Amino acid sequence: MKLENPPTLASELTSLPVTSWRRFARDLHDGRIEQICILSDVERLKCEAEELKQLVAEGVDALSAKSKKERFDEQSWDSLKSSPFYEVLREYRDVLPDDIPAELPQDKGVQHEIDLVPGTKYCVTRQWPLPREQVEAIDDFFESRRKAGQVRESKFPHSAPTFCVKKAQGGWRIVHAYNKLNDATVPAQTPIPRKDVIIDSMALSTIFSALNLRDGFYQILMRESDIPLTAVSTPSGMLSERLVMPQGLKNAPATFNRCVTHLLRSVRDFAPSYFDDVFIHSRAVDGKSEVEMHKEHLRKLFALMRKHKLYAKLKKCIFGASEIPVLGCLVGKNGVRPDPGKVRVINEWPTPSNVKELRQFLGLATYLCKYVSNYAGKIRPLSQLLKKAAAWVWTADCQQAFDAVKQGLTEAPILAVADQDRPFLVVCDASDFAIGCALMQHDHEGRDRVVYYQSRQLKPAERNYPVHDKELLAMKYALAKFRVYLLGSRPFVVYTDHASLRTAIKSPHISQRMARWLSFFAEYNFQVEYKPGRLNVVADALSRRPDYAVHKADTNAIDVARTSTPSSSLLDDVRSAYTKDADAKQLLDYFAAPSDKSRQKLAKHLRARVHRYRVHNGLLLYSAVDDNADRIVVPDDHELKVRITYEYHDAPTSGHQGREKTYLLLTRDFYWSHQYKWVRKYVRACEVCQRVKPAPFSQAPLQSLPTPSECWQSISMDFVFGLPPDNKRRTGIVVFVDRFSKMVHLAAVPAEVTAKQTARLFVDMVFRHHGMPIDIVSDRDPRFTARFWQEVFELLGTQLSMSTADHPQTDGQTERVSRILVYALKSYAHSFQHWSDCLPMAEFAINNSVHVSTGHTPFYVNAMRHPRVPSVLGAVVPSLSGGGYPVSTKNRMNTLIRATYQLYRHAHGLRVVRSTRVQCLRRA
Repeated sequence: MKLENPPTLASELTSLPVTSWRRFARDLHDGRIEQICILSDVERLKCEAEELKQLVAEGVDALSAKSKKERFDEQSWDSLKSSPFYEVLREYRDVLPDDIPAELPQDKGVQHEIDLVPGTKYCVTRQWPLPREQVEAIDDFFESRRKAGQVRESKFPHSAPTFCVKKAQGGWRIVHAYNKLNDATVPAQTPIPRKDVIIDSMALSTIFSALNLRDGFYQILMRESDIPLTAVSTPSGMLSERLVMPQGLKNAPATFNRCVTHLLRSVRDFAPSYFDDVFIHSRAVDGKSEVEMHKEHLRKLFALMRKHKLYAKLKKCIFGASEIPVLGCLVGKNGVRPDPGKVRVINEWPTPSNVKELRQFLGLATYLCKYVSNYAGKIRPLSQLLKKAAAWVWTADCQQAFDAVKQGLTEAPILAVADQDRPFLVVCDASDFAIGCALMQHDHEGRDRVVYYQSRQLKPAERNYPVHDKELLAMKYALAKFRVYLLGSRPFVVYTDHASLRTAIKSPHISQRMARWLSFFAEYNFQVEYKPGRLNVVADALSRRPDYAVHKADTNAIDVARTSTPSSSLLDDVRSAYTKDADAKQLLDYFAAPSDKSRQKLAKHLRARVHRYRVHNGLLLYSAVDDNADRIVVPDDHELKVRITYEYHDAPTSGHQGREKTYLLLTRDFYWSHQYKWVRKYVRACEVCQRVKPAPFSQAPLQSLPTPSECWQSISMDFVFGLPPDNKRRTGIVVFVDRFSKMVHLAAVPAEVTAKQTARLFVDMVFRHHGMPIDIVSDRDPRFTARFWQEVFELLGTQLSMSTADHPQTDGQTERVSRILVYALKSYAHSFQHWSDCLPMAEFAINNSVHVSTGHTPFYVNAMRHPRVPSVLGAVVPSLSGGGYPVSTKNRMNTLIRATYQLYRHAHGLRVVRSTRVQCLRRA
């Protein structure tokens, strides 16, 4: 109503016309009310405004969330008299009949065909007894279909039982159990209409209608040769075959969809169909109003339905609405929003108590995930419970994620429908645990409107990517997800908060991974623009949520300046993860109050090894069979295992060693079940190892040198050339290797290094720390055979041992170190000019790796202790991986060293014999 002079007195207000709140909410929702004037005193104004706002919201949701029965029962021919489309509906009343004509339908150009698998025999299933009410309904149904000419008596040796299903609006639906026939039927490959394509076709439309086709299956004829296969039995003892397509056949929905798509092909631009649902949408065009265009579209659709004798049920139709339900969501002139009925079901969902219930919840929530920003990040704790080896432990994080999904759907925004005539915008972002993106457009008022949200969690290998590659991965994910909108369209813009992406795809210095992605990016016409994180709020929210982030050191940038940053959170993370691990909880409970009774409560596999566990500062420690060293027990937490294994394999101080060395290094400090299999799987999946390490190759016959008796008694030395020039124009590396402990020293050198310079490096790197060796093994490089070297060795009393001419494999130890060194540099040098800066880390990684011939690291053989590694893990567990001699007195130390050296010499001998045997077998 419109008031010139709004009333101010109570008597004037009570004399105004009265309307129901339901009608008021409907008018407000449909846009027929432009302004609301609230008359109240100042004190109550705010309170009443909030109440009215809530009332309107509840009214709109109540209209949208009506059950089908309520909505359909309200609609009739009398209720449509006030509709502007009533004349059109009356004109085509024959396509909206109360009862469908009882006749055999005409051939519509599509018949249902049943193609059986070769060798199929008779498909027979006996009829089972049914209640009297259902028997009467089945008899009445077949009698009516027999009069209509749609059923005839059958004499073929096929039969399927008949039964009834209760309809939502009352009555019985007659169906048949064609199980055996369906198992023997070749499946059809008819494409199913895509929901997103249907919704996108409704862009810019302002008025909508929806039709539900009636008894559509019974409007399609069976292929004549397949009619005997449809034979069905009834509880009354009749055997009948169907001349029209019955319900229950395997490919019946595909045939019906193909038929409707074929018949309505000419109107699909404004009336797309999805099986038995047809959605009509219109807008004002060429001076015609939206209502006039909608009438025209309805007439075209009804004319086709009349021609092909397709029928719709009036009570299931909607005409001239501003919003209609479309495949689980509501589409209107303002955009797309989730169906309040489905959102209400999710909000009322009880807390899952097992994996099956959680899968059911996530199945429904994922169907509506396009409306929720950062959906992948929100459900991360829940998806961890669905993993095969995960124990069911519902934690506070799980409950928080469960509530966050509910809240996200409740507060879901109205998404815009994609308009192909407007340019698109893409925002993307990456975090340590997820990537996300959003497709956006500017509306007619210049506001940013979201069309689609997408996000997913990072895979374990992807979490190891540098920040730059993670951001590129997010951009690639966005372009792939929105490909149907972006490919071949006008130029679009990608916004990112990572400035370097602006020139990433044009840079001449690219990684192997980026090289593989270039061809994908080349298909799109786009430009990258930088938007700082404080302004790029949509992208930032897509991939980041602090309570789901993996708390770990920054391991994204693996470059020459990077070392693992110490973090005190690791032990706390391990302790908190114990609460989610069933075995750890049992052990902690046992050690809290140890007794024979509590021991019997332990699982069998824990009870047999409980003497090897102990608790210290809330941490479970485990000692192996062959030593008494304590190792921290890691619970069954995938993220935690990946985090720890990364530091022992991927970090620059680890050197991307193979599975054996990685496993031996890891088991020095940590323990969990099936640890070797885990490490093997991790190393096999390492993208860097796969890229830089070649396949194994055959080796020449071994010609081993005598085994030294102590450290630095005999060394081998060699040069590695052919590397790209670094920032100081150096293209080679000199390698010094102790042949007993296998310790390595490295130094970068220029290609023109002289014998004198090599001698100085020898003194600085070997002699200064270890004294002079008795002999040196080298090849016949002129730097080693020069007169200067021979004089120096003679003065120092050193005997120079030269390898066989043209056979440098005699110096096999150095050759092997050179190969490992090249692999390490390829793994960590982020550019050709900075490989020399990686040498310290590479040298540390080699010296801290277990050698097969000794069974220990070169560090341990030299000093009888493990080094304090500058990694996250070593910094917080100094008692496990840190220094300190295992014996305290000098005599005990000397005795131990002598005994250990004897063991090492014996191990060397065994290694030589074993290697020789393996080589002989390979050559045999």
